[in-house]
Amino acid sequence: YLVTHFSDFQLACIGSFLLHESVFFLSGLPFIYLERHGFLTKYKIQAKNNTPAAQGKCITRLLLYHFCVNLPLMMASYPVFKAMGMRSSFPLPSWKEVSAQILFYFIIEDFVFYWGHRILHSKWLYKNVHSVHHEYATPFGLTSEYAHPAEILFLGFATIVGPALTGPHLITLWLWMVLRVLETVEAHCGYHFPWSLSNFLPLYGGADFHDYHHRLLYTKSGNYSSTFVYMDWIFGTDKGYRRLKSLKENSNLKQT
Repeated sequence: YLVTHFSDFQLACIGSFLLHESVFFLSGLPFIYLERHGFLTKYKIQAKNNTPAAQGKCITRLLLYHFCVNLPLMMASYPVFKAMGMRSSFPLPSWKEVSAQILFYFIIEDFVFYWGHRILHSKWLYKNVHSVHHEYATPFGLTSEYAHPAEILFLGFATIVGPALTGPHLITLWLWMVLRVLETVEAHCGYHFPWSLSNFLPLYGGADFHDYHHRLLYTKSGNYSSTFVYMDWIFGTDKGYRRLKSLKENSNLKQT
């Protein structure tokens, strides 16, 4: 139905934008509700809560950025993806092809994001660009995309470089976008649940890992990775987090 009634441009740009907005807000808004009403507080990482005014400011800015930055960027990127081989026609790719490509996207995105994010924590870039994202020291799901427009463009490259290299089917691109949005919302949600992926996947960062990054000053934050933690481990930028986690575990053992 989609390929019959809509053009490639409409599906790749407008369709992708609508899918992104739906997944992002539907996955992020529940955490605002939890925080406002104090539900599941035993799983909340920080005791501090954001005010309704601060949450409202975040939503207003996000809508502005999404319509004025993200949507035009998607439209401008269409010729590039088309030239790289992106298609929406049949046949659909096999699950093996989709799985391999998305795994590749996660790996390359983590590498590029790590270095881009680490650069943003240099003094000048943090002060003039990245500090916008760090306005929320107690993050919630929707703050994952709350950032300076320059940062949206800068770190957005990490998300699109993988698909740009492989020229995926639109279905693969949509699935990648959905998984990436869900991952970044979860990393910023402010809650560490028993069912959080970081409890089951050893290399997965999750909310506890990224929440530490938001609590500290820019010169000492560390934990620059997006999805997985191996880049921080390799380059030693997670030492503070590991030390704090070890101290907490030892403290819990003594109490028991």
